[in-house]
Amino acid sequence: MHVPSMTLLLTIARTVILAGALCAVHALPATAADSEDVWPRVRAGLFGDRPIADAGFALALAVPKRAEDAAVVPIAIHAFPAEGRGAPRKLYLIIDGNPSPVSAVFELGEAVGRAEIATRVRVEDNSTVRLIAEEADGSLSMTTRTIKASGGCSAPANKREGDANLLGQMRWLLPESVVPGESTLVTLLIRHPNRSGLAMDQLTRLYEPPHFVRQVKITYAGQTVLSADVDFSISENPAFRFAFKPSVAGALAAEVIDSNDLVFESSVDIRPTQP
Repeated sequence: MHVPSMTLLLTIARTVILAGALCAVHALPATAADSEDVWPRVRAGLFGDRPIADAGFALALAVPKRAEDAAVVPIAIHAFPAEGRGAPRKLYLIIDGNPSPVSAVFELGEAVGRAEIATRVRVEDNSTVRLIAEEADGSLSMTTRTIKASGGCSAPANKREGDANLLGQMRWLLPESVVPGESTLVTLLIRHPNRSGLAMDQLTRLYEPPHFVRQVKITYAGQTVLSADVDFSISENPAFRFAFKPSVAGALAAEVIDSNDLVFESSVDIRPTQP
């Protein structure tokens, strides 16, 4: 029997849910009942009838209880592997109240450090936020938080002169020194409007077309650190903090692909040194 790929399942889940949401966003705001219906559909599209256990203390999900700015909500996720087990194979970030609930799927590679990722997201409505870990053996576990927010996905992006010329530019935030074999936190900043397609231009009364980062792949010395399938739930000018574990000197490199199939690349040379 043919098994659909994860990319196909993600596309189906996002398309079905987003189609309904796009109709609703131009008419009436989503109701609590609508949001409650989202998770069963996402769950079926991504995981079928596979059991999902309560993660307990194995997963940490840091989300503010109320968003100060629903278009820029800090979020951090952390997986604590059980003794004798490595990091999870994948981490799924689901925001039930968003027009496209599957906000990010992170796949961790062989060069990843501790399973810790932070970013900034948009939140459209009061929502349950879910973090699901998929282990190498296929087992699933989940932790959840709730957030109060409104209008993050339909908020217009900031318009800055010259942004088009800076599209896709990246900047790395690194520690002063990198120690061989130690997990090292680094931040990648990407210049991109990450337009959702849900924001109305107040002058023209037209909706700007969506244009957002959809895939990020990070490698170190040719080995995968992490890859991420993301969408417009990630805030304008996406930022990703993650950990990698350097063993030898090499290039920390990023390849970013957006929804217009534009490809951007950046790298920085790393030379680990003993403290």
